[in-house]
Amino acid sequence: MRRKIYQKLLEWKNSPRHKPLVLLGARQVGKTYILKEFGKKEFDNFVYVNCHNNPFATSLFSDFNINRILYQYVPSEELFEAFKATE
Repeated sequence: MRRKIYQKLLEWKNSPRHKPLVLLGARQVGKTYILKEFGKKEFDNFVYVNCHNNPFATSLFSDFNINRILYQYVPSEELFEAFKATE
């Protein structure tokens, strides 16, 4: 059964001015599952990062300040290695 949220995710994806996606909700309702399925089916490239298992990712996404997220952590190799460790 296709969930209603999938249609909303498609609308977000197809919007020419979509912003970064943040999905909030109660525990154990399928947020991770639906986002992984959506990512695999709708994009050529998809990366899943679990911030709870990675202290670097947790600190990186501690707020939604885009300028800080993009520019505070300049060394891209360090960033790549930190996320690679979560696989």
